[in-house]
Amino acid sequence: MGMTELLQLRGVVEATPDEVAAVLLDARPGGRSPIAATGTARPAKGDEFTVTRDGSTLTVVVDRAARSISQQGEWWYRGVTSVELDERGALVVHRILNIATGNRWAVRFVSRGPINSAPTSFAKLLGGLGEQLDCAAYPLD
Repeated sequence: MGMTELLQLRGVVEATPDEVAAVLLDARPGGRSPIAATGTARPAKGDEFTVTRDGSTLTVVVDRAARSISQQGEWWYRGVTSVELDERGALVVHRILNIATGNRWAVRFVSRGPINSAPTSFAKLLGGLGEQLDCAAYPLD
């Protein structure tokens, strides 16, 4: 059983992919990324760490070569945000994946909240990146 993509959101940040990735991937607590974790990260260094947020543990993996960051939490959820080249600057793609091995019917039920809130969170992420880099940033349909 592989992962199922439940949702894909795309947006443009009018800066170079490397500039955007430098901010996005600075995601440890206190980092510049709009999705920087809050709370305590373990271990203290490195590109793979866990953070506790709102009582649940998220595993965060930063892949600098791929300019992507994944956040995995609960038993079914993985969110992957990556930066690609676009003629307007950088294309930011956010995917929500179902990684559950069983209980697929339950995922449909529990994923509603995260999927419904994703467009708002993604717009905030883009806005935060645009603010940090002082450039235009907007979601695509």
